[in-house]
Amino acid sequence: MALKGMLMGAADVVPGVSGGTIAFITGIYDTLLEAISSFDLRWFRLVFTGRFREAYDKIPWGFLLPLALGIALSIFSLARGVSYLLNNHPQELWSFFFGLVLASTWVVASGITPRRLQFWSFLSVGAVGSYLLVGLIPMSTPSSFWFTFLSGSVAATAMILPGISGSFILVLLSQYHRILEAVKTLDLYVLIWFIAGAFLGLVSFSRFLKWLLSRYSLQTLAVLCGFMLGSLRKVWPYQEVLESAQFHDKVVVLKTRNVLPLDGGSEVVLYGLLMVAGFLLVLGISALARRAQKKEELVHD
Repeated sequence: MALKGMLMGAADVVPGVSGGTIAFITGIYDTLLEAISSFDLRWFRLVFTGRFREAYDKIPWGFLLPLALGIALSIFSLARGVSYLLNNHPQELWSFFFGLVLASTWVVASGITPRRLQFWSFLSVGAVGSYLLVGLIPMSTPSSFWFTFLSGSVAATAMILPGISGSFILVLLSQYHRILEAVKTLDLYVLIWFIAGAFLGLVSFSRFLKWLLSRYSLQTLAVLCGFMLGSLRKVWPYQEVLESAQFHDKVVVLKTRNVLPLDGGSEVVLYGLLMVAGFLLVLGISALARRAQKKEELVHD
């Protein structure tokens, strides 16, 4: 179980690769949702009334603890490498991430049938809405405890959806680099607030997401596809800085716009290849997920 957690953790570090997809591939997705749903109102009531033994027995710790340890180990191991690439090779990394997110959108959309007018309508709403929303989110968002808490809550909620990356949500909130640095440097103040928000997000929304996907699967997934498609605006590797400011001997970018690589030369080829590599990686993971699903269906039959 710890190994499966390590695979999920590796996916959670990278925007565009979903930890929920890895859980699905490894055959623990349904068990994971049920385990998270165990932290319900009854569990909190048991804790607050001092019935700790009953609260402890209600949670499948034998499943969750090794999984969580594997996720944490993988995240802490990879954070330094990703942070280095983000600081020293940002365009190459964003090119790779662009391919990951584009492929994730394709994978989720390809699993939705039938793709009729309703699908395209909801997808369009999600795409236009996210494109406009991303443009409104500043390049630099608050570093206060409440925004860290909120970021953890939203990212964790996205993380349990196959195809939706929690790290990508952090990118949209302009918190990805900050949280990555906190993991790398063990900034406990940031990590505690982030983890607390993530826990609340998982506990609060796991049941709602299960209900939403069971009742309005097509509409929900169509909006999510549109959301990812419109959000590609945020990870486009070619950015022109329009406004920046100096804070404590550090230049902080405040506003950018996307541009076309009209004079990129050989770099354009490299960035294009990295996009293709990211795209193919997600397609490979998706193929493994479909194979795992078929095996599971055969076992149940």
